[in-house]
Amino acid sequence: MKYRKLGKTELRVSVVGIGTWQFGGEWGKVFTQREVDQIFEAARETGINLIDTAECYGDHLSESFVGNAIQKDRSQWVIATKFGHKFHGNFNRSDRWKPEEVRQSLEESLKALKTDWIDIYQFHSGSDERFNQDDLWQMLDDQVKAGKIRHLGISIGSNENIYQTSNATRVNASVIQVIYNRLDQRPEMEVLPACLEQNLGVLARVPLASGLLSGKYKPGTVFQDADDVRSHRDPNEIQERLKLVDQIKKLEVPEGVDMASWALAWCLLHPAVTCVIPGCKNPQQVYTNARASDLDLVSNTHPQALS
Repeated sequence: MKYRKLGKTELRVSVVGIGTWQFGGEWGKVFTQREVDQIFEAARETGINLIDTAECYGDHLSESFVGNAIQKDRSQWVIATKFGHKFHGNFNRSDRWKPEEVRQSLEESLKALKTDWIDIYQFHSGSDERFNQDDLWQMLDDQVKAGKIRHLGISIGSNENIYQTSNATRVNASVIQVIYNRLDQRPEMEVLPACLEQNLGVLARVPLASGLLSGKYKPGTVFQDADDVRSHRDPNEIQERLKLVDQIKKLEVPEGVDMASWALAWCLLHPAVTCVIPGCKNPQQVYTNARASDLDLVSNTHPQALS
């Protein structure tokens, strides 16, 4: 496993992390603690140390799974979680943006994660109006001083939200999370350059395009499970993307290379990207994802090779 410094923070994180939205039950599978523990054992074996979760992946359910899984060696992990939403049921959330609400959410996250501190606490896909609350950021700064948060971050809801990215330093945020993958390169226009300019760490979420870049799904695949978030998306758009994935697999993925590993390594070629955070449903997917760290790709799109 390779590691990179996370922007201007002192944290060194694995270039491949673990995304945990799936543990909340909105990706077509209900997890047990034993299954989650096995996933994290695989992460330990491969050297992965960064975990991304959120209070609204279930009602702190994902955080609770994570907390139980890493309780024995908490200090070895970098936990990134988020705030701003209250989970009421699958695909049913309400907003929690008032400073007192976020403070309560922080305490709930600390309890669920069974920890005294959160390494990266992220503003989660909120509007610019919600972002522009000085009292919210003051409260969060107070929690940093109290030692409950090590660093602040922003998980931008739109890949083109240059406003929140450009104002990250102003609100003392040092990490940006953004959707970035071979099918969605919009962050290259403004967001990623702004991150480089401010020396912000970048977590690339959905690096496998919700599994479409895993290579498992052929054109014509239909996602029908009501508890799978992909069944709620435009089926025509999914089919167009699957056709593009089929072309990419034939024209860009080297022979003998697993497409999922290749897709993650592709993201890591960009000099702004610190870590990719794919989801995983079993230990084998963890091993496959971790192999991206060993791939050296040659690309005309990105100016810097995987380091």
